[in-house]
Amino acid sequence: MTDEVKSQPAKQTEGLGGYQHMRRIVLAVLIVVLFAALLFGQSSFPPDTPMHESIEMFGVLLIFLGIVGRLWSTLYIGGRKSAEVVTGGPYSITRNPLYLFSTVAAAGVGAQIGSFSGIILFSLLCAGAFHIVILREERYLKEVLGAPYAAYLSRVPRFFPNLRLYQEGDTGSFKPRLLLNTLLDGLVFLVALPAFELIDGMQQSGVLPVWFTLP
Repeated sequence: MTDEVKSQPAKQTEGLGGYQHMRRIVLAVLIVVLFAALLFGQSSFPPDTPMHESIEMFGVLLIFLGIVGRLWSTLYIGGRKSAEVVTGGPYSITRNPLYLFSTVAAAGVGAQIGSFSGIILFSLLCAGAFHIVILREERYLKEVLGAPYAAYLSRVPRFFPNLRLYQEGDTGSFKPRLLLNTLLDGLVFLVALPAFELIDGMQQSGVLPVWFTLP
């Protein structure tokens, strides 16, 4: 789902579809690369210690917050039938709530290492990659949506939300299929829970070597 946007006529939708595809690829590649790197990394807080467990549980909360936030965003952006700038709900406080909540969920994935560094590393890399996609989207949408979008750009922050701007707005009509697709996409983040438990177990048993530790 492309942030800041609404359903467009066929030609416009095709253009935005390319950015959707790019966003999915970026997120998938980041997760795979980070998982691969962290096969040989370990938190400086040993597994089963209170600090390690607390960080993991905080990460679980971030993952669920990210999934719920993505569903909330899709409720507003999905299924629009006309070319309009969506300005209600999460889109009233940030232009890219889908990317924002995806970054929150990615931070939760990083927390499954049981390390503060994991939270920071995953969130920064995810936000940085999305920033590149966002800039390309904005150039495209300026051409497609014109003055209304330009006004929206000047009023609502690109990424970090301004809660004072919140307006309920109108969800319009949406396709349940889009909401389901967003839910299924978001559930991928939950794969981190058993995956990192498996990595912890393999490291503790000596199957995987530990080459570095993260605070």
